[in-house]
Amino acid sequence: MAVNAKKVAVFVVVGFALYLIITDPERSTEYVGIGFEGVSDAAKAIGDFMTWVADGGK
Repeated sequence: MAVNAKKVAVFVVVGFALYLIITDPERSTEYVGIGFEGVSDAAKAIGDFMTWVADGGK
């Protein structure tokens, strides 16, 4: 059941993103930029965490 819920959630998020891009093409680059910024921030946070773990959690 959890796998199906995850698939539905991903489908809804992707569908909503496509809806925003299609219905508001003037701001679509802004939406995509926000998405990439979020992914970049998440990757940086994971890198910072891994560095903290490698340093012994200090």
